[in-house]
Amino acid sequence: MYTFLNAAQIPVLAEVDILVIGSGSAGSTAALAAARSNYSVMLVERYGFPGGSSTQMLDTFYGFFTPGDAPKKVAGGIPDLIVDTLDALGEVFLRPNTYGAGTGVNYNPERLKNVWEQLLLQAGVKLLLHTTLVDVAEVGREQTTCVFWNKSGFYRIIARRVIDASGDADFCHLAGHAYELAGENEPAQSMTTTFRMSNVDLPKYEASGGKKMLMQKMKESVETGRHPLPRKEGSAHEMNAQKCISTVAVKVGDLRALNIEELTAAEIEGRRQAFIFERFFQQEVPGYEESNIIGLSHQIGVRETRRVYGNSRLSKEECMSGVVPTDTILLCGAPIEDHRKGASGEDETYWQYVPNFGAYGVPYGTIVPRASERHWVVGRCFSATHDAHASCRSMAQTMSMGQAAGLAAVQSLQKDESASGLNVPQLQDALLAIGAILAMPEQVADTSRNGWRKNNR
Repeated sequence: MYTFLNAAQIPVLAEVDILVIGSGSAGSTAALAAARSNYSVMLVERYGFPGGSSTQMLDTFYGFFTPGDAPKKVAGGIPDLIVDTLDALGEVFLRPNTYGAGTGVNYNPERLKNVWEQLLLQAGVKLLLHTTLVDVAEVGREQTTCVFWNKSGFYRIIARRVIDASGDADFCHLAGHAYELAGENEPAQSMTTTFRMSNVDLPKYEASGGKKMLMQKMKESVETGRHPLPRKEGSAHEMNAQKCISTVAVKVGDLRALNIEELTAAEIEGRRQAFIFERFFQQEVPGYEESNIIGLSHQIGVRETRRVYGNSRLSKEECMSGVVPTDTILLCGAPIEDHRKGASGEDETYWQYVPNFGAYGVPYGTIVPRASERHWVVGRCFSATHDAHASCRSMAQTMSMGQAAGLAAVQSLQKDESASGLNVPQLQDALLAIGAILAMPEQVADTSRNGWRKNNR
């Protein structure tokens, strides 16, 4: 907590039952789940639109399916509602992941902004945009007081339950919950500025070798120095928009996203690299000769900063075991995908798959800060080690965390249960009732029929 603010002199904007801080895929889903009750729900977002990484920098949901030749669908419930809504608008198609992490659900991120906010408003969520958390003024026995700033000034919001979906665990940091800072024990994952290019001749690109050809040309460019690319690998995939592609290629490492001077430098470096890639694509990759960048991510993509210490802490060993514990609240089949420097000092990506392309269960305690009474934490700041976090950070999983936290907050109010003392079997029943998947399905997912679950371009 900061001391320069006199909270008593700051006006109260609202008193709510459930306050969600951050409207990324985890926070928006948490608010939607909580709003399925009679309790008041407020969702606060620092940018001018909801969605977080799902709308700021990405265009594909991963984690719905296990990888491999016999995929199984391992996420459901409110995450399905999001994709179904996009699908009804004609804004979704499936595509194989470039590196085999499972079928990706590609969508139009601009349309998703509208889908998120319309679903939130229809559910009765009070949405505040352009509003930033600056302090946690009081953590009392019955309520928590948070201080926010927006163009109208400083305001207090008093909440009975709080869900931290800020990405950087800003609420947990200010409220005094313990966390590990990425980079303390292992190198933090690199940051990425995504970019989109238009007027790509995709048939020509595919006829020239597609992904395999692209990887070879990137490798050659790095080794010869013809183009100063930051890495030998990266992805460029088809978008919902015709003749457009989206990339995950820029790699900015060795800078801390919680240090404002280093974050500023990272933003500048990310954009610099993006235009190096543009020149590489234009000069080296068939089909891209007449293409150019038409958009950069809203901000640089940050993979990890603070990771809260929860009542449970997901580990690499648990991920690789393929075990589904009795207090599971979601499944994950994604491999460890660690964007880091290798032994040679080069920025590449380390992969390790769940054995037999299976999945593991994520326990409830990973979304509850240690000994917390009224607070939950979801999204990329949940409780996990560095390696486990590199697996369980796909958006199908962060949405699944959000729906679990939203329902847990409601149950906590209804039953007068603490976050740490919650009846988890009852929470699991509520999750199953809305379509969540908590056990490995026996059947292979059908991705061949017409619709979002199957339509590969």
